[in-house]
Amino acid sequence: MHVVRSDTASLADIEALGELVAEKFGEVDFVHFNAGIARLEPFERVTEESYDETFNINTKGAFFTVQRLASLVRRGGSFVFTSSIADEGGAAGMSVYSASKAALRSLASGFAAELLPKGIRVNVVSPGFIKTPTMGVVGMSEKERSDLEQLGDVITPMKRHGSAEEVARAVLFLAYDATFTTGIKLAVDGGLGQNLTLPND
Repeated sequence: MHVVRSDTASLADIEALGELVAEKFGEVDFVHFNAGIARLEPFERVTEESYDETFNINTKGAFFTVQRLASLVRRGGSFVFTSSIADEGGAAGMSVYSASKAALRSLASGFAAELLPKGIRVNVVSPGFIKTPTMGVVGMSEKERSDLEQLGDVITPMKRHGSAEEVARAVLFLAYDATFTTGIKLAVDGGLGQNLTLPND
C-alpha cells in the first residue's frame, strides 16, 4: 500500500499525483474518485467562497484528475466516481452540493464516451444515507447529525443506513467485474431513490 496526501482542488497536487503514479506504478487498474464536500446551506447564505470550494472539490478536481491520470490507466481499466442521490431532484439547503454532484455525473458520462476508444470504462456509484463519522456533511452539531441520521433511517425503504463497506463493494464491482458496463450510475441507497411503494404505505 502506498498512501499519498493530495488536495483534489489543487491542480499542482493533481500533477504531482500523476507523476508519482507514473513513477511508482507505471499504470494502474482503476481510479476511484471519492472526494467530496457538502454543507447544509440555504441558498441565500451561500458565498462565492463556499460555492467555489464545493465545485473545486466535487467537480473541478474530478475533471483534472481524469485528464491527468487517464493515460496511466491500463486498457481494460476503469474510473469510478462517487456521486450522491442528491445529484437528482432538489433539497432545501443543498442546491450547490446537488449541482456539483449533477455536474460530476454529467462529466462521467462524457468521460465514458471519450475514453471508450482507449478501452477504459467510466461509471458512478450514487450513495444514499451512509453511516460515517460526519454523515457526509461538514459543520453539523451533534444534534443535527443525530436528527439527520434518524431521518435517513425513516425515509430509506430498507430502514437503515448503508455502510462504507457496502459502497466499496459496489465500487469494486464496477471497477473489476462489470466489464461490459460503462456510463452508468449504480444506486447504493437502500431503495431511497427508486420510488418504491412499501407495504402499508
